[in-house]
Amino acid sequence: MPCPLYQVDAFTSTPFAGNPAAVCVLSESRDADWMQHVAAEMNLSETAFLRPQDETTFRLRWFTPTHEVDLCGHATLASAHALRTHEQAPPDAPLHFETESGRLTARVDDGWIQMDFPADPVTPTSPPGALLEGLNGATPDDVGRSGRDYLVRLPAPEAVRALQPNISAIESLDDARGVVVTAAAAADDVDFVSRFFAPRVGVPEDPVTGSAHCALGPYWATETGRTALVGRQVSARGGTVRVHLDDADAERVALAGQATTVVQGRLNA
Repeated sequence: MPCPLYQVDAFTSTPFAGNPAAVCVLSESRDADWMQHVAAEMNLSETAFLRPQDETTFRLRWFTPTHEVDLCGHATLASAHALRTHEQAPPDAPLHFETESGRLTARVDDGWIQMDFPADPVTPTSPPGALLEGLNGATPDDVGRSGRDYLVRLPAPEAVRALQPNISAIESLDDARGVVVTAAAAADDVDFVSRFFAPRVGVPEDPVTGSAHCALGPYWATETGRTALVGRQVSARGGTVRVHLDDADAERVALAGQATTVVQGRLNA
């Protein structure tokens, strides 16, 4: 049965920036193999599949072109935007998503969509050889490990922007989803910058990664002593993520971003 399909640029208010995600709103259950085929066809870093449970609650799954993942920030943001903007859900009520990472909630706050996500705190670790090889000559000031990823702090934003990683070496890291590279920012309106590499799940470099900010938020809250922060992911497309925690040790983190629809249609497969 045909179902609504949207392509949404997330963590940006400008088309052709941020991180594009496909959002498919299902009217009937479909199996994981079918979803994986659709995600491969869309060939975006993530495709989100929504199945309504009631008018404000949805079952949500995320797929890269090659793997299902257990958490994705930008595709959740894209889903909330698509549901509200295209009259698939009430315009003002909080939206609830039942996922492999528990219940996630999205609500509009002053024109931004704010999402309630589980924090993914970072602990110090010794960098494995493959990680250092993946940095391709860049020297880290700090290396940590979250529940999903390695986090590498570089000395300056320019080092993050200039990094030319060895993707094959990063792909060989079989104990992590990917690598977050970050630095404190010099701009008045941004607290930190980052990039994210996850070739093991089919995403060599992700344009803007909401789930990485579940680790970046606690990390930079500890480093700065502030719990309201703004991150800028400095990929080629770029995007902005607002982060808020009750404190640096909080179990939940609020991520906020903007989004815009660039394609609207129907999936006939």
